[in-house]
Amino acid sequence: ITPGVLKTVIQPGFGPRPNVGDNITVHCTGLLTNPPRKFWSTRDPGQQPFSFRVGVGEVIRGWDEGCLSMQKNEVSRLTVCGQKAYGAQGFPAISIASDVGSSWRGLSFLNRAITIPPNADLQFEIQILAINGM
Repeated sequence: ITPGVLKTVIQPGFGPRPNVGDNITVHCTGLLTNPPRKFWSTRDPGQQPFSFRVGVGEVIRGWDEGCLSMQKNEVSRLTVCGQKAYGAQGFPAISIASDVGSSWRGLSFLNRAITIPPNADLQFEIQILAINGM
């Protein structure tokens, strides 16, 4: 896609590709690459699909770039270098103890502590479920 973002199609999609500013809804599983460890999945109990406006900086750059290249219903694995993920700051450990949850740059979670080290390379399996609610 671009330097720092590698896309591997797992299941081809059909239908449109999102445009910058479109609201997309995805299923996603995120993994640290070294050592391999899942840190988040919308498919886990208590989670739900994640929605965001693509291409406008609401999520990490690797997601914006990768999702803009995908079609609706496509499932792809995005390998994202640390610079296009959470960068030198990483993702701070935050514990949320509410039934509402929280969202920050592409991670939504309930009652979990998540830590992504600075400059960590990440892998995401993403499926675009809807574009602008359709």
